[in-house]
Amino acid sequence: MITSTTMNNLPPKDPDSSKTQLILHLIPIVGFFPSLWTLYQRQGSREQLAVSRLSITLSFLWMLGYLLLTTGAAADFLTLRLLILNSFLTSGYFLVSVWLIFRVIQGKSSRLPGFSNLAERVLDQK
Repeated sequence: MITSTTMNNLPPKDPDSSKTQLILHLIPIVGFFPSLWTLYQRQGSREQLAVSRLSITLSFLWMLGYLLLTTGAAADFLTLRLLILNSFLTSGYFLVSVWLIFRVIQGKSSRLPGFSNLAERVLDQK
């Protein structure tokens, strides 16, 4: 049984560790795995779960686009244009992830219009 004196002895939650976890989830490609684990365990704050859903959605959309554009380029049909478009897609994914990391560091919202809503509809299991 936890008494009130035991509760007072617990250390307060560190907001910097929460920011660090959010940043870890937003790292391009690598952040997919801790995000997936957070959603699988269904543990974490609302913000961590929202960032995890967004990270997985961005990673999945990037991977899908990357594979489709690479497959199209391998078919010798507009090869150079598809590879250039592929590089723009990859650069955009990395830039959006870095931008979201900076927003988390500044303490601002990490929501993306459209993508956050899509992530909540697809990955939110109530």
